Amino acid sequence: MGLLSILIFLPLLAALVILLLPSSANGKAKYLALAAALAQLVLSGYLYVQFDPSLAGVNDVKSFQFVEQLSWIRLQIGSERLLEIDYFLGLDGISLPLIVLSAFVMLMAIGASWNMQKSVKGYFALLMLLNTAVMGIFCALDFFLFYIFYEVMLLPLYFLIGIWGGVRREYAAVKFFIYTLLGSVFMLLVIVGLYFSVTNPETGAHTFNMLHMMNPANFSEDAFFGWGQNFHEIFGIPARMLGFIILFIAFAIKVPIVPLHTWLPDAHVEAPTPVSIILAGILLKVGGYGILRVCIGIFPDIAAQTNWWLALIGVVSILYGAFNALAQKDLKRLIAYSSVSHMGFVLLGIASLTAEGISGAMFQMISHGFLSASLFFLVGVIYDRVHDRNIYSFRGLASHMPKYTVYVAIAFFASLGLPGFSAFIGEAFVIIGTFNSESVGTGIPRWMAAGGSIGILLSAAYFLWTLQRMFFGQTRLKGGESWATELTDVTPREQLVFIPALALAIVLGIMPSLVFTPLNEGVLRLVSMVSSFL
Repeated sequence: MGLLSILIFLPLLAALVILLLPSSANGKAKYLALAAALAQLVLSGYLYVQFDPSLAGVNDVKSFQFVEQLSWIRLQIGSERLLEIDYFLGLDGISLPLIVLSAFVMLMAIGASWNMQKSVKGYFALLMLLNTAVMGIFCALDFFLFYIFYEVMLLPLYFLIGIWGGVRREYAAVKFFIYTLLGSVFMLLVIVGLYFSVTNPETGAHTFNMLHMMNPANFSEDAFFGWGQNFHEIFGIPARMLGFIILFIAFAIKVPIVPLHTWLPDAHVEAPTPVSIILAGILLKVGGYGILRVCIGIFPDIAAQTNWWLALIGVVSILYGAFNALAQKDLKRLIAYSSVSHMGFVLLGIASLTAEGISGAMFQMISHGFLSASLFFLVGVIYDRVHDRNIYSFRGLASHMPKYTVYVAIAFFASLGLPGFSAFIGEAFVIIGTFNSESVGTGIPRWMAAGGSIGILLSAAYFLWTLQRMFFGQTRLKGGESWATELTDVTPREQLVFIPALALAIVLGIMPSLVFTPLNEGVLRLVSMVSSFL
């Protein structure tokens, strides 16, 4: 068993052990989950250290490292092979940072779950199953395998929200499930269409190999998703255009972009704090990764044709999310809408189709992953004490919780893109790439870069306004003296959860090369694929 298989299935093994624990040993479930998450983080760190960013290749296995490829499903009649599905894993500069991020955020979520009392075994087993699915998504290079992990991810999230969530948890869980399932059902149709369009050059059989799908030479002349002059149409729309749109919508629901974002505020508000950490820190990155790996990787010609519209959607998401965040009274909902705004930068950077823009989008995903996880954890700290998240229920918290105030201020300043923090690097590179895209021929007007800049200004407005309303001024607490007693400052366990994330925001803000160095090869490969169609 290779390193990637261990990384993926170690949490699943932990989940099985947790479920086999006797009822009298419920308390051991969190320790098993913690051990699995720590082992994952160590292993992902080892993969990062061993990764060689100098290796290069063009859409073939040479571009990926730690590769594991085994024959999984074969259907053959006589000498003709009819079905070819492989257990195919590998990492490149795009997936490696997301693997490390996922291990880090999952460890934060387990730390935030330490006081969980309800159905402890089931809760931590579902967390571990979700962990397996997420790692599998970022490692899979066979589209069928990718889809299996993608679908498995829905099940634990549905139950984690629906069982351990807030008052309207069933509504939020069903809404999340339906939104995501809607996109993935149609995604399956495109996957099947791609399968029958692509052949393995070595065996001549149809294949789900994503690397073969990225090479135009592997598409047969009469392929449904064929390139060039040999293309099919559906309702007057070229099949490749329709396939790109369907896949983009499926992944855009996860990002999420406007108008496919409405599940996110409800899911975040009703989900328990650890699940909100996973939703913001990991799940949204699955959408951005899918757009890069699948939509641009397999349909670079369509990405070059539609990038103006993608950039427009990104700008709309940035501004819409920011204005909605300004209007919120619920602190958790404010952070949820800020995620919509910040993930809009990811789409804008990807749409620029420049090396700077795509690198900035990837960096923004990494930065937003641990910063949003920190923000949701900080909301959970105050909610656990008084079960209230209304911004106007608090004033002058700095006098009651001075350490907590410092951590919130750091997280807010880091998230709004202050120089010296990681979010500044991501947003700056997205703006640079978008501004430069017009001169290199990708067709994105520079006013879109200005629109993204306005989003940064608005993020400063809603974060600083929230800081002023809740933490400064004359003390006023909705619960009076009882709240003043209950609002104790952060505990050592709570500090242990979010201090590493805030430290990471500073480290990456000062040394962004920690992400950019492994990332460069994958980004340049994507840019070279698209550049021939501009």
